[in-house]
Amino acid sequence: MTDFFLKINSVVKQFDGHLAVKNASLNIPRAKIYGLLGPNGAGKTTIIRMITGIIAPDKGEIRFDNEPLSRLHSKRMGYMPEERGLYKKTKVIDQITYLLQLKGMKEKAAHQTAMSWLERLGLADWAQKLTTDLSKGMQQKVQFISTVAHEPDLLILDEPVSGLDPVNAKIMENEILRMKEKGTTIIFSTHRLEQVEELCDNLALIHRGEVLIENTITNVRKQFQKNQYRVEFVGEKSQLQHLEGVILSDVTENHAFLELKENQTGKNVMRQLTDLPLEILKFELHLPRLNDIFIELVGDPKELNKMIEN
Repeated sequence: MTDFFLKINSVVKQFDGHLAVKNASLNIPRAKIYGLLGPNGAGKTTIIRMITGIIAPDKGEIRFDNEPLSRLHSKRMGYMPEERGLYKKTKVIDQITYLLQLKGMKEKAAHQTAMSWLERLGLADWAQKLTTDLSKGMQQKVQFISTVAHEPDLLILDEPVSGLDPVNAKIMENEILRMKEKGTTIIFSTHRLEQVEELCDNLALIHRGEVLIENTITNVRKQFQKNQYRVEFVGEKSQLQHLEGVILSDVTENHAFLELKENQTGKNVMRQLTDLPLEILKFELHLPRLNDIFIELVGDPKELNKMIEN
């Protein structure tokens, strides 16, 4: 039986007559990375603000570690919003120390923890600098440290690696995975579908305030799989034209996708492939990527473009 750290039950939120969240329910497993996915305006930020207690739902219930959500749970959370908020004229070490104290740490312990994290993320030499002296990427790492250094039970990250170079993005991703291994439950809100596939265990797709789908990444991809196979081969690609009962697509010099027609089976296609003058390296069922699933559910590729561009 799955142990859910956070449960959102039939939550509704309305602003000035606009229904931002419509009877949404989410089940977020303990010590997993949970992708919260959806285009701008889908309701993701509203849901996050209700989880963090910034706003309250009009209807429904949120349960935190098997208890009704209350202000007492805020110290057990870490929230890194998309819009960063650091004190520009404060020294880096003082800023992190202060924010950790707000989470309940004593000043000495907060200072030591802050320095330890700055060293880990390669910012120790910048501890006495003002925030304005740091690059945007460095500021983002400082914000991350301020969010996670008190070791929250629930970590909420909204576009945490947006704008980072590949090296620093990987460092951040590794820290996120490390925290998951230590037992932290992580909500990962992003527009980048490839990051969800790479990092997340579960996902929910939100659109126009509604939960369209919620499951593990693997089960979501299996749910939307077509009767399509990917074949890798060595030989003349024109030989694939001899296959019966398939539709060929994306044919290259060494691989192709085969969509099986009605009543055709993978076993029969594999038998046909072995009869061709080709060396078959791989023949496997193709699972759709999240961007394909998104387009199928939302029905508007322009929405996907907005997600990627932002």
